[in-house]
Amino acid sequence: MKTYAMRTLAILSLLALAPVSVHAAGGHGLDLEPMEVRLQDTRSLQNGAKIFVNYCLSCHSAKYQRYNRMAEDLQIPADLVEQEMLVGDAKIGDPMTTTMPKDKAAEWFGVAPPDLTLVARLRGADWLYNYFKGFYVDETTVSGWNNTVFPNVAMPHVLAEWQGRQRAVFGQDDHGNPVFERFEQETEGAMDAHEFDHAMQDLTNYLVYMGEPARLKRVRYGMWVMLFLFAFGALAYLLKKEYWRDVDVSH
Repeated sequence: MKTYAMRTLAILSLLALAPVSVHAAGGHGLDLEPMEVRLQDTRSLQNGAKIFVNYCLSCHSAKYQRYNRMAEDLQIPADLVEQEMLVGDAKIGDPMTTTMPKDKAAEWFGVAPPDLTLVARLRGADWLYNYFKGFYVDETTVSGWNNTVFPNVAMPHVLAEWQGRQRAVFGQDDHGNPVFERFEQETEGAMDAHEFDHAMQDLTNYLVYMGEPARLKRVRYGMWVMLFLFAFGALAYLLKKEYWRDVDVSH
């Protein structure tokens, strides 16, 4: 019975450490390119925060995140946040809200841009990463842009100056439905493909952090907790062997 209990505990410990693999798909039957979340990469999170404030916060809010919490978690000096990252008349202790009126946004885009605080928990890192990379020119839409992951999205490509203009090439499946095949670059952007991919990884990293800021500390503490449990388990096992060494369990 004790051997069975110890085996069960060992299996549960291994399952707790094993990564969870999820297969996700975007629009047009697109298989999403996996993206590695690196919440321990402070420089990546800082760059992602910079991109978010400069390119996303003008339309989208993040009302469940405060500037001072971001500054503390990402090791950004408070005076730098006050000088470079505050939007409108916001104070460093305020939530990260947009200055764009909601009714005007709905009028301009057809729908009010959603709050992005929890978008990574809703969509997942792979979805967001491929969404940022999936914009293409489409003259049939109001904005002139479309997206392979989110077909007919109302949002224009705000990072087109970085990525350049690309067109999507589609084929058809056995039922006549469009299937994405590849992108064809129409004009070059300020970044090459590698640089743009890296920037979108940083932005996605930041959105994953913003969806659960406590995860940074939990992961850090969790590693020490697991090491303690394994060390304690080994000592407990050796102690058990010592106690039972002279016990005759045959009777």
